[in-house]
Formats: sequence, structure tokens, C-alpha cells
Amino acid sequence: MSFTIGNVLISESVDPTCAKILQDNGIKTDTKIGLSRDQLIAELKNYDGLVVRSATKVTAEVIEGTDRLKVVGRAGTGVDNIDCNAATRNGVLVINAPGGNAISAAELTCAMIITLSRHLPQACASLKNGKWDRKLYMGQELLNKTLAIVGLGRIGREVATRMQAFGMKTVGFDPLVPPEESIKFGVKSYDLNDLWTMADYITVHTPLIPQTKNLINDNVFAKCKKGVRIVNCARGGIIDENALLRALESGQCGGAGLDVYTEEPPKNTALIQHPKVICTPHLGASTVEAQNRVAVEIAEQFVDLLHGKNIMGVVNSASFCQLLSPENKPWADLSTSLGKISSSLIPSGSGDIKVTITTQGMQLNKKVTFLSTAVIVGLLQHRIKLGVNCINAPVLAKEAGIELQQKHEDVCLRRNVDSALVVNIAAGENKHEIVGLIAGDKAFLGSLDGADFFPHVELSGKLLLCRSDNSSVTFPKLIGLFNPQDIQSIWCSSMVNNRVWYVFNVNKDDSYQKAISSLVDFCAFITL
Repeated sequence: MSFTIGNVLISESVDPTCAKILQDNGIKTDTKIGLSRDQLIAELKNYDGLVVRSATKVTAEVIEGTDRLKVVGRAGTGVDNIDCNAATRNGVLVINAPGGNAISAAELTCAMIITLSRHLPQACASLKNGKWDRKLYMGQELLNKTLAIVGLGRIGREVATRMQAFGMKTVGFDPLVPPEESIKFGVKSYDLNDLWTMADYITVHTPLIPQTKNLINDNVFAKCKKGVRIVNCARGGIIDENALLRALESGQCGGAGLDVYTEEPPKNTALIQHPKVICTPHLGASTVEAQNRVAVEIAEQFVDLLHGKNIMGVVNSASFCQLLSPENKPWADLSTSLGKISSSLIPSGSGDIKVTITTQGMQLNKKVTFLSTAVIVGLLQHRIKLGVNCINAPVLAKEAGIELQQKHEDVCLRRNVDSALVVNIAAGENKHEIVGLIAGDKAFLGSLDGADFFPHVELSGKLLLCRSDNSSVTFPKLIGLFNPQDIQSIWCSSMVNNRVWYVFNVNKDDSYQKAISSLVDFCAFITL
């Protein structure tokens, strides 16, 4: 699986290295900064890809305004300026550069912590105004103070190791990082309620998602030590700004270091002008090194997509990278083909569809999830044709009322094969089982409803699939309907319940289907 990326629009000031890497790899690139929403929508009709930083708002209207866009790349970490749900539903891949600005953001966070402890901006401004207020700016040492880190990804870890050098005790919380992992980089994990009560300083390093919006609020400040200091160099909205202002005014919060805001530029002037607030205009990734790294990282991912290689920054499709992998490609292609076959077996209007996908054999251990996505892609492509891919297939299947179950069995019971993929599909009275196999790098149909094919049916090209009684006259009549030059291959299954499946690989369209339908009890044309 690969993306065809002919040209890319860069809508913000991204390091020129990004455009150079893209152009050196045959991807046409244009940079157009300051586009309005309507201008962006109009421009994107001419581009396969879009590269943004944080200013461009890639809303649902933008995504739905063009049917050409395939991928949006964020030259940075957070993607809250991109409507990922809309992108997913429309089959648009969202990628980011997760590691490019980690060092710069961590260093700014550490600078905020140190600055809060010694009142450096206030003391600097006072001295420049001709004052000598040494007692007014009495600070605190960081030695033996407790730093609570919420979010233990790349940036949180970098902050932890740096502040440990100042003698700080580092504790943290991250639902995705087990305690036995965090302790390896010197952070003891706690539940959030326990974390608040022990912190002298708090820093947040999470994405802005519904679960983290206003994560730090009045209730949290009430649980904290009086005078707790807090830093946010992650995303505006993680801290409730009004609650923070109340905590500053009451003294419950002893100081705040803010680089990001709910609205940017910030409109909460009372907060940023508070004497205990140190504020910067979203400078977390604003270093020469970080801008170069994220530009290189996002450009290289576009190039890897072009060549069908695995990438690390996928945001909105858990199956994408696995399906992109060359070692999984034969199984991914087989899965899509079985999805199309299973769909053809269920007439429209049969009722709600239930699909059970089973991987068999140790080779397919832990692969059922992404192979199921490929099955659903094939199933939906056969029914709604356009616009279905591995990014939006799970969402579209759910909207269509398709119930999906997944299973894995370590042992494959098929004769002479180690691994197999089994698709069971049911709707109303219609129930079918399809078994697919891989030999070399080719996909084959092994059996259908318990009827085995020997040799197996190669799944490629245009297939006519039909079922008939085992009458000795049926097969000759079927053959007689074709022009000999139009048939490439014919397969016949074993008999089950006095019925036989025939598969014809033809090099024409489905013009034979109507004539064949008069001789059989089932007929379907499938393009693989």
C-alpha cells in the first residue's frame, strides 16, 4: 500500500529544508502563507498533501471542501489545530513529527521552572527600572523539591532527567506508561489525586483532548500545597485559565510559567499581566534546531509514504503502518479480496451485517486487528465503491451498522498450510465462510462454505463466482456461454450439500453475469 503524492502545499513558515527534501524526491511543493479558510479550501483542490504548523486551522470544512487531499502533516507534535475526526472519516491521513521539538520544549519547560523559583524576569525588570529590591525577590532552591510531571512521553522524560540534575524529586502520571517503565528514567508514578498533594511544582506534557481539557482546575488547585507553582509549555486549555487566575490571586498558586493559551494570541490579559505569571508567546518549538528537525522529519515521512515505507508519526489510523509494511502486504491484499468476496455473497437489503474475522497460525499472531481493517476496506469498497481506505473504513463500517468480531487461533487446521485467514459473514438468513491463503506472495481462495478448491483459486483480476447443482449438464452449459478467448482460468470446488462453486477468471466486464444467472442459483462478478 502506498500514497500517490504528486504535490504538497506548505501553508506556514516551515524551515526550507522541508520543501527541499520533498522536491529532491520528485514531489512538487508550493509555499503559500496566510491563506484564509476559503483560500485554503480553494488551493487544496490542487494538492495531495498539506504541511502545517500550529496557525493553520484544518477544520472539517477545509477537509470536506476537497476530495483530493490525502495527507496532512503537522511540522511539530500537537495536532489540535487539525480536525482528526473529520480527517479520519474522509480517509485523510494525519501525521506529525513527534520527536523533532522534544528537546526545545523540554528546555523551555526547565527554564520556566528555574525562573519561577528565582523570579528572574521580575528582578530583571526591577533593576532596569533603577531599583535594588534584593529582599523582594527572595527565591527558593530546587534541591529536594517535588516536581510532578503529567505526561511521560518524550518531552516529559527529557524534563525529568534535566531537573533531576538540580536535585528535584520527580514523580508523574501517564496512563500509557507503566510504573515499571517510568522508574527507569527516575520518575515514580502515582494516581493523579496523589500527585497533586505532593507537588511543589507541576508541569503538563499531554495533548489537548477531551480527557485533558481543563485537567487542572479549581478542584485540583484545592488539593495542592499552598504556593504550588505550575508550568504549561504543552497546549493551551489543559489548565483552566480562570481557575489559575483565582489560585494566583488567593495565593494557592505561587506562580505560573505559561507558553501556551486557550486563545492565541491570549485575550485573558488579567492572567498574563499578573505579577506571578511568566509568559512567552508559544516559543516551545521556536529554536533553529527544532524547526530544522521537524521540517526534516515531516518531509521524510511524506517521502516514505510515497515509496510505501513504514512511518512513525501516524496520528489517526492504528492499522495504517502495519498494512504499509512489505511483510504484511500479501496478507493485506488477501484480506481486501476476501472482504470484496464476502460482500458479494450478501444481497443488498439482507439486514444488519455481522463479520467475524479469524487469523489462524502463529505467523498471524497479533495481526488480526489490522487485517480486519483490510477486510472491511474490501467489503465497503465493493458496496460503496469510492472513498474507502484503511483510515476511514472502521468509522464507515460502524456508521453502516456492521458488527465486527476478531479472533486468533494459534493452530491452522487447513491441509498443507501453516496460516489462513477466515471470514464469516452473516446478514439475515445469508451466512457464508470464506477461507483465504497465501502461497509465496500470492493470495488464494482455499474454500467457500466448506467447499474446497484444489488447486486454490488465485485472487486477481476479474472473477465470476457462481454456485450450481452438481448436474453433469450444468458445467458444459456454463462454458458454452463464454467466448473461449474471454476465459483465463476456471476452478471448480468440491461438492457440499449437492452444490458446487465455480470460479471463472475472465478478461471482460460482467456482461456474462445475466446469462449465467439463468443456469445457477447464485452469481456475482468481482473485480480484485
